[in-house]
Amino acid sequence: MNSSLRYLIFFILIVGMAYVSWAYMIKPANEHLTQERSKMEVMRAKLGELERATAAAKDLAGQLKKIEEAIEAFESKLPPSSEIHTVLEDVTLIAQRHGLTPKSIRTHNNKDNRGYIEQPLAMELTGNFNSYYAFLLELEQLDRITKIRELELKKARQEGQTEATFVMSIFFQNAA
Repeated sequence: MNSSLRYLIFFILIVGMAYVSWAYMIKPANEHLTQERSKMEVMRAKLGELERATAAAKDLAGQLKKIEEAIEAFESKLPPSSEIHTVLEDVTLIAQRHGLTPKSIRTHNNKDNRGYIEQPLAMELTGNFNSYYAFLLELEQLDRITKIRELELKKARQEGQTEATFVMSIFFQNAA
């Protein structure tokens, strides 16, 4: 056998081994690597979603804390229902302090809402308009939550005097 034939056979064996190693080792390894990269990209996307969800959860926790503080502040302004006479006394004193004369105060049926009770009071007062204005401003400054509705002002028989009829709601904590 001459040397050129040996070189040719050796060259064919080398090329054959290169092809076999490519076909049975490198090509499957590359396919496996591609699959692993695609899995890794999916995992990175999920990790990104998880990070965004975690950030949102932290934000929600902060918002929940703010809401709880707001509820606490709201509830601190709601007296227990046993203090209705105290609030009514305060309103009457404020009216008298501003020169208003209470004609009548009637209670309506209370409305039991979830978490609080609303006690409507129908009131009739007489006095001048400036006194009403000062009365409403001082009512607004109370630590208690109140609501004025159905306010009606009429001219009284005396000059400069008016009669006010309104429904004032006082809110209390629900005992339950």
